[in-house]
Amino acid sequence: MNVRRTEWIRGLALASMLPAAAQAQIDLTALDRDMAGPRTQVLVLGTTHLSQMPKTFKPESLDALLDRLAAFKPQIVTIEAISGEQCDLAARHPSVYGADYCADTTAAKAATGLDVPAAIAETNKTLAAWPARPEPAQRRRLAALFLAANERASAYVQWLQLPAAERRAGDGLDAALVAMLEQIATRNNENYQIGARLAARLGLQRVHSVDDHTGDNIQIAEAETKAFGQAVEQAWKAGRAELDRAEAQEEKLAQERDLLPLYRFLNRPDNLRLRAEVNVGATMRAASAQHYPQIWAAGWEIRNLRMVANIRQTFRERPGVRVLSIVGSSHKPWFDAWLGQMQGVEIVDAERVLK
Repeated sequence: MNVRRTEWIRGLALASMLPAAAQAQIDLTALDRDMAGPRTQVLVLGTTHLSQMPKTFKPESLDALLDRLAAFKPQIVTIEAISGEQCDLAARHPSVYGADYCADTTAAKAATGLDVPAAIAETNKTLAAWPARPEPAQRRRLAALFLAANERASAYVQWLQLPAAERRAGDGLDAALVAMLEQIATRNNENYQIGARLAARLGLQRVHSVDDHTGDNIQIAEAETKAFGQAVEQAWKAGRAELDRAEAQEEKLAQERDLLPLYRFLNRPDNLRLRAEVNVGATMRAASAQHYPQIWAAGWEIRNLRMVANIRQTFRERPGVRVLSIVGSSHKPWFDAWLGQMQGVEIVDAERVLK
């Protein structure tokens, strides 16, 4: 055999045995350094889940926060909610995702005559031809379509933009759907009280549901479910002293009449780092014969990856827009890191916006 060829083969074999870290890496983050046109500005707002707020919570306590977010002037708002499309997928595969995955759309189907896929198609068609100055009847009709498409927060966006006298049945909204929208107004949920209210204030037509549970529906035998949960909870107990102090401060701030200081606290880098360390760092260090904590962390990463991809999809055809993503604060470090690696995307400093 040719000596030079023999040396080449031996070298190739040795190279294949080198650790992956020693192999050359390609930096993809700089490919957009000479991009044409403006970059997309993405602001990730870490939030508490308002359903867990004390009984003293009032929606007006969010007014100062909404003022800061409105000043950012987002053109797209995303929320931590399951899309109607994924709800329909889950309904068709209950053995995979469970039977109680999303809200029931029976009432909206009865009022509109549309199932979820048909309602999604009609919603997209309606938005594509949406006028600059829609009539109240058009908003009522779109609200009904959003409810039938299992996009309740977007239906509420339309409801809020109706004059008070026009918030009534008609044009696809029957008494049951009107009652549903009126009930939504009373719910302590950040998707409605922050996302929908802000979108309506800015004249947007919808919010985008980007949550995704198709990757964290971990396949564990029913007999092992309890042991799985105990292993993960045990891992989370490690290093909780600092997090306990931070959560005590959060509880104190949650009692205030103005919740802007709470949101400043939630979005501080040191608090986000602490939550990420306890949430995932501890699970990666936890010993388990079945590797349950590491399995949980894998599902957590898949969920975040798919949520980030869903956010990217909202501005795929709109480079250069301003995007606000409202999500539980535990997700924010992953959103910031992965969205920030995307081409033409710049992460906006939440601390600066909330200052």
